[in-house]
Amino acid sequence: MSADPVVNTVNLVKIYQSGGVPVPAVRGVDLRVEAGEFVAIMGPSGSGKSTLVHMLGGLDARTSGEIWLDGRRADTLGESAWALLRRQKIGFVFQFFNLIANMTVADNVELPALLAGASPREARERREHLLGALGLTGRADAAPAQLAGGEQQRVALARALANKPSLLLADEPTGNLDSRNTRDVLKLLTDVHRDGQTIILVTHDARVASLADRVVSLLDGQIVDDGAVGTFRRRPKGTAGDVVELRG
Repeated sequence: MSADPVVNTVNLVKIYQSGGVPVPAVRGVDLRVEAGEFVAIMGPSGSGKSTLVHMLGGLDARTSGEIWLDGRRADTLGESAWALLRRQKIGFVFQFFNLIANMTVADNVELPALLAGASPREARERREHLLGALGLTGRADAAPAQLAGGEQQRVALARALANKPSLLLADEPTGNLDSRNTRDVLKLLTDVHRDGQTIILVTHDARVASLADRVVSLLDGQIVDDGAVGTFRRRPKGTAGDVVELRG
C-alpha cells in the first residue's frame, strides 16, 4: 500500500464576503503533494496563492471542501487542534518575518523545536546547524531589530525548520530579499529538499520556481496548469520576464 500524500485537497473552496458580496478566492482546488516533493505555486496577484497556502496550514478556514495532511482529515479541526498540528508537523515562512522581538535569534529558532518536544540539547544542536547553514552563527545572541532584512528572513527560515516539520509552507520567502540573501535562502531550501523535506512555496519569481519538482499555476482561484519542471530558459533580452518550462 502506498503512503498517504503529505497534502491532499478535495474541491477546496474559499469565499470571502465584501460588503455582503461573495468574493471567491479559491475555487474547487484539488492538490496532491507527495512526501519529499517541492511544489511551487505561481500566479498573478489575487489568484489565490497565499489563501491556498494559509488554508493548508490552518491559518484561514476553508468555506467548503476537504484538507488531508499525512492521511488525516484536517479541515474539521478546531483551533487548538490546528495549533498542535502546526507545532508538530508544519513549518511556516512568510514574506514578512514575524520574529519575536524580545527574544534573541537563538531563542526564536529553538522555541519551535522545544514546543515540538525536543530536549534543550536537541533544540540547541538543531539551531546551531541551521544558523550555520545560513551564515548566521555569529548572530545567535542578537535581537531581531539588530538584523538586516535579509538576516531576519534567514532566521525565519531556520525557525520554520527547527521542529523538523513534515511540511514546509513558504509564502514569498524571497520577496523582500536582495540577490545575495535570496541565494542563501534558496540554497538552504534546496539542501533540505534534497534531504527529503516536503515544500510548498508561493512565488512570483520563475527563477525560484525552477528549483521545484512541480509548478502549479493558479488563475482566479483555480489550477490552470500543473506540471513537472523541465528546463529553465531565459527569454531573449528585451522581452518580458523569465519562464519555467513544464513537462507533462
